[in-house]
Amino acid sequence: MNYFLIAGEASGDLHGSRLIAALRRHDAAASFTFLGGDLMARAAGTAPLRHYRDMAYMGIVDVAAHLPTILRIMADTRRAIAEAAPDAVVLIDYPSFNLKIARYAHRLGIPVFYYIAPKVWAWKQWRVKQLRRYVEHIYSILPFETEFFSRHGCGVTYTGNPSVAEIDEAAAGADSGTLSRALALDPSRPVVALLPGSRRSEIRDNLPVMLQAARAIDGCNIVLSVAPAIEPSFYREVIGGEELPTTADTYALLRAARVALVTSGTATLETALIGTPQVACYRMNGSRLLAWLRRRIIKVPYVTLPNLINGAATIPELLLHECTAEAIERNVRALLPDGPQRQAMLDGYAAMRHRLGTADSAATTAAAITSRLMGTKD
Repeated sequence: MNYFLIAGEASGDLHGSRLIAALRRHDAAASFTFLGGDLMARAAGTAPLRHYRDMAYMGIVDVAAHLPTILRIMADTRRAIAEAAPDAVVLIDYPSFNLKIARYAHRLGIPVFYYIAPKVWAWKQWRVKQLRRYVEHIYSILPFETEFFSRHGCGVTYTGNPSVAEIDEAAAGADSGTLSRALALDPSRPVVALLPGSRRSEIRDNLPVMLQAARAIDGCNIVLSVAPAIEPSFYREVIGGEELPTTADTYALLRAARVALVTSGTATLETALIGTPQVACYRMNGSRLLAWLRRRIIKVPYVTLPNLINGAATIPELLLHECTAEAIERNVRALLPDGPQRQAMLDGYAAMRHRLGTADSAATTAAAITSRLMGTKD
């Protein structure tokens, strides 16, 4: 079988690499063409057509500024699919780009599968029509998604959440003690971890307010999680030249941390699976206008994955103009000591893990895709 996969960001690269490995277990001769990153390249044994770093644009302004690049990548991808004539196209999140590719591949008669579906249940629900029309089957990693997609006529299967196995495996090898010694942290002081995101716009909008809040709490070690693709000088620029203890080993940092300040996204789920109490923070330029729009556009009561999975406020969500240094500080102070608020969050993490289950998402998805394709071939 020849597969064409598309992942547009770091988390998709990780999930895609595991899916490639699982597909290869079913078909040792399988070949892969893909847009993704280094992890997918290692699993596939070949370089990506495009690295996700060339595609990781977020927000209207960022996308508009890089529109020529995006359009060029889109044209190159369509051309590559036509030339490769794969047995299947497998899309991993990244909906603005991938749904256009789904339509193109469908027109060519190529089966399209979606692994890690767009969050259309939250906003842009009109996209579900595209999923129903162009995607043969959705392999969902969030248990609450299946009811939504089924109700809208999409074929969908919950395959387990890949982050459960990925985080458990990675966190088991993460050495918080070595990290603490390497950064010369004071062992008598609790660690407050800052996870401001992996995109420049997120870091610029969220890191300063996170740092301001953490500084207001005396007696803490403040440690910054840095994205490998972002140069150190950018972080120094954002925080006015100050030097902070930093690490790219986010999982070791989370294991060492008493509390984490986390930019809303997949990192909130990863933090919950590791078991570190957290405050979800998300600021953007024009926050008040965006908050007004959010109330009219977003169709769900929560935005972070732990809260969505549990259907309850497991972690505090400080969003847009509500994400102030004072609000962050207040929530951190409540979580630092042992007490009812910290314990309630840990109990919520346990409930979330139970809901996610223990299925190997990549293995389940690979088996289902292979079965469908072999049935088609027969």
